[in-house]
Amino acid sequence: MRRMLGIMAGAALGMSFAGSLAVAATVRVTVAEYSSKTGPYFEAAAAAFEAANPGSDIQIEVVPWDVLLQKLTTDISAGTNADLAIIGTRWLVDFVEEGIAAPLDKYMDDAFRSRFFEVFLSPSVMKGRTYGLPIAASARAMYYNKDLLQKAGFDAPPDTWEELAKTAAAVSALGDDVYGYGLQGKEIETDVYFYYAFWAYGGDLIEEDGTSGLDTEAAYAAARLYKSMIDAGATQPGVTAYTREDVQNLFKQGRVGMMITAPFLSSQIREEAPGLPYGVARIPAGPGGERGTYGVTDSIIMFENSRNKDLAWKFLDLIFTTEWRAKFTEGEGFLPVNKEVAAMPSFAENPDLKVFTALLPEARFAPVIRGWEEIAAITSNALQSIYLGEAGVEEALNAAAAKIDRVLGK
Repeated sequence: MRRMLGIMAGAALGMSFAGSLAVAATVRVTVAEYSSKTGPYFEAAAAAFEAANPGSDIQIEVVPWDVLLQKLTTDISAGTNADLAIIGTRWLVDFVEEGIAAPLDKYMDDAFRSRFFEVFLSPSVMKGRTYGLPIAASARAMYYNKDLLQKAGFDAPPDTWEELAKTAAAVSALGDDVYGYGLQGKEIETDVYFYYAFWAYGGDLIEEDGTSGLDTEAAYAAARLYKSMIDAGATQPGVTAYTREDVQNLFKQGRVGMMITAPFLSSQIREEAPGLPYGVARIPAGPGGERGTYGVTDSIIMFENSRNKDLAWKFLDLIFTTEWRAKFTEGEGFLPVNKEVAAMPSFAENPDLKVFTALLPEARFAPVIRGWEEIAAITSNALQSIYLGEAGVEEALNAAAAKIDRVLGK
């Protein structure tokens, strides 16, 4: 990504803006598709804004997550990017260093800043300037099927990875097309699914000397654990064919004993599988008692080449009011990023969200470094080769670490 943006930035910011905005009062917004509710939410917000601001035209474009980064980079290269866009916060450092993202501080007063929890706003602050607003936030926890665990002889979810492996094997042994542990091995967050065990075994993605942590005993132990579970039939077969959504669907069908994912699965269960007997628990601990959950924020940014920054900011101000934040957060099943939203009974009294909120102190975020998407892809490819039996654990991870070190300039 960093090489691509380096080429694109000069082209995008040096090009004519002709044709990029058809109407002076138009604001174009590229949004990531979180669910079937994403488009309708933003269209409703756009309609409300247009009604309150006659002559304005808010144009919403909804893009699937798996092609969002490519879509944005292509548009930037052509000089046809929108005024606003949702991005993975982990991409922001590249956008900022290439001069693509506009700072927002001149629009933000103390009252506006105070709407947010600092833990979710701070990842978008770089060198003292704010380049994005947290549009979505989540952590990860372990969902478990109470009935399947009880049938396998367990009254409570596992608290350690060793216990999880035993529990998963027992659930898979029940037969009837059920699997103990739903393991993601395809597309977005394949690397993240590995980090849960990696962190629990004491690993760090980037070592103190600035090199990759994949060629360490913690990484080897976590990968051996997952591979042993695959080989023992404690996961669903063919894990590299399963995306996060695929594994979540298995869970909603009552066919998976345990899986790790975000708060939005709770919302999906309420709507699609209301009778499913499930619980939410902490991610298991490693041998030394360490745990690690993945903290995630997605940000909405303003592009530096936007010709309607003031109007774009007014739209941002609307969607970050309590009313519109509550609609989005509840509809998509994310953690509240606004304090007033978090205090609302529908969030404050939600038992599932309480589990996720309690995990935030131990949450780890993707490193805010250039080239992170390339590093994640290298990690995912190495894991897939291990899961498929195409390479040994140390062989695959050592090779991946060497590639990552080159990306890191080590």
